[in-house]
Amino acid sequence: MSELLKKFCDLLDLELRPNVDILSEDHHHPVTVKHYPQPWECLGKGNYAAVFNHPDFPEWVVKIYARNRTGFVEEAEVYQRIGSHPAFSECYYAKDGLLVLKRLYGTTLYDCVHRGIPISKTVIQDIDQALIYAKNCGLNPHDIHGKNVMVAADGRGLVVDISDFLEPEVCYAWPDLKRAYYWIYRPFIAGLQLKIPYTLLDQVRTIYRILRRLGDRLR
Repeated sequence: MSELLKKFCDLLDLELRPNVDILSEDHHHPVTVKHYPQPWECLGKGNYAAVFNHPDFPEWVVKIYARNRTGFVEEAEVYQRIGSHPAFSECYYAKDGLLVLKRLYGTTLYDCVHRGIPISKTVIQDIDQALIYAKNCGLNPHDIHGKNVMVAADGRGLVVDISDFLEPEVCYAWPDLKRAYYWIYRPFIAGLQLKIPYTLLDQVRTIYRILRRLGDRLR
């Protein structure tokens, strides 16, 4: 562990960990962050955990699991297997429900469609190659949807969330997203640079979840 990382981890134990309050009441909905100390910033919330950063350490983020949620051990193992790869984050420290990760900068595919930002085939191909790499590490890419993959500033594809990569079930989210990209996005949306409202995107996501559940029952 470098001296800078040790300083950061000491700050976590002294400042963030004792003063953060994360509540998860329903695993189908994002956690509630009831309190955290300044100058820390909450970057995002998932169904099991929240992500924070400190302005003095912009290269790292901290993912903290809610007290009553499992998944920390599994996610730490996934990062250990992934190691270092340009399309994934990297874990530098994992202890007691807390992960220190390399911060990834970019725009999710979901937000790209909303804002009319073009999504190139290179992004899709980068993500494909990253998921093949993960499979070769003995993992099962799972829950890869438009909010879990990003376009980096250099135009390359990134995979943001790998917490479910030990799930044993077959997941059709990424193949379905690719079909939507090649069959709908490229021929009808990309060239026009349409900005799709979030309300419409959320409706599409809801309909997709219903159809996917029906499809899972029929398979």
